[in-house]
Amino acid sequence: MNIRIVLVDDHRIVRESLANLLAKQTDFQVVGQAEDGRAALRLVEELKPRVVVMDVGMAGLNGIDATRQVLELVPEVRVIGLSMH
Repeated sequence: MNIRIVLVDDHRIVRESLANLLAKQTDFQVVGQAEDGRAALRLVEELKPRVVVMDVGMAGLNGIDATRQVLELVPEVRVIGLSMH
């Protein structure tokens, strides 16, 4: 069973590094990547992932507010928060 994941981070290198690490695992499938909270909302609504890995500190719609909205759209999704603070 593949766990469908969307990665959300405003730093491309972080998203790509996480995607590369997860690609090495047979149970995970990165189905989308977003650079901000608004793009994350669109992807989650469209792709219905099981997990979202969300950066907390992003400009515009930050990860905390985006998480609230993601859970309203798809309540069964699991959100994992990332922070460099």
